[in-house]
Amino acid sequence: MVRHFLDIHRLDAADLRSILDDAHARKAARKGWPQGRPDADVPARDRVLAMIFEKNSTRTRFSFDAAIRQLGGTAIIANAGDMQLGRGEPVEDTARVLSRMVDAVMIRANNHEDVERFAQASTVPVINGLTDRSHPCQILADIVTIEERLGPIAGKTLAWIGDGNNVCHSFIHAAPLLGFHLNIACPADYHPDLHDLAKGGSAVTLTSDPRDAVRGADAVITDTWVSMGDSDYEARLAAFEHYSVDQALMDLADPDALFLHCLPAHRGEEVTDAVIDGPRSVVWDEAENRIHAQKAILAWCFADA
Repeated sequence: MVRHFLDIHRLDAADLRSILDDAHARKAARKGWPQGRPDADVPARDRVLAMIFEKNSTRTRFSFDAAIRQLGGTAIIANAGDMQLGRGEPVEDTARVLSRMVDAVMIRANNHEDVERFAQASTVPVINGLTDRSHPCQILADIVTIEERLGPIAGKTLAWIGDGNNVCHSFIHAAPLLGFHLNIACPADYHPDLHDLAKGGSAVTLTSDPRDAVRGADAVITDTWVSMGDSDYEARLAAFEHYSVDQALMDLADPDALFLHCLPAHRGEEVTDAVIDGPRSVVWDEAENRIHAQKAILAWCFADA
């Protein structure tokens, strides 16, 4: 059975925990190594990863390319517009072709349904590098970052401030599986999708007041208010005016609370310079940990292949 990595809620708790533990172990084992040196066990030796981008990317592109190289494999990178996929070829046909040419496919896509259709037709692992519905690779890197500083995520309280977007959905999916509580503060018109919210159950609390969400939290997390594809810039700026993470808001969290942002950040909007450049910010560790989390995801996908 092919192991796809599409959404956190599709995994069981044991698999999710094993991926996180492997990410920690792989990072620790490489301390002091040059980025181009393969891991000792090279679990992706002789394997090729196809990377398809419908959306622009910095961290996803560089981290997945570095990840597959450090696992001993290679990558082929293409924008959707470079492929027949961009000219209307059915997603399923592209999946069937690439399944004959590569060992895994990572897709950064506009529509989540397209990634699901691709996976259904693919005979090699498919990894969701981002869709409009979820961003599972990002939140694994975030959790690795939190655990590096604060220990196991179980029992911790995380505060999400701002748009109930794809990254927020993936945090919701992870909360009941990993045993942390997630407080979400967002305007009523920008709450998470109700189907995704239901997956969090009692592990998730929704409020409209950022102060309620961050009180005593172990980590405060935000994201840009206007994502790629959003066309309501002015309306969003007005709606999120009181959701900026500034020093006063951080001071309501636990004294050792961390600040996370998946980047790119719009300084002066969702976060102030004082916070993102401050001593509690771990955004650069978070970006680096995309490599290690994605290596663990790829190794998990290849384990039974």
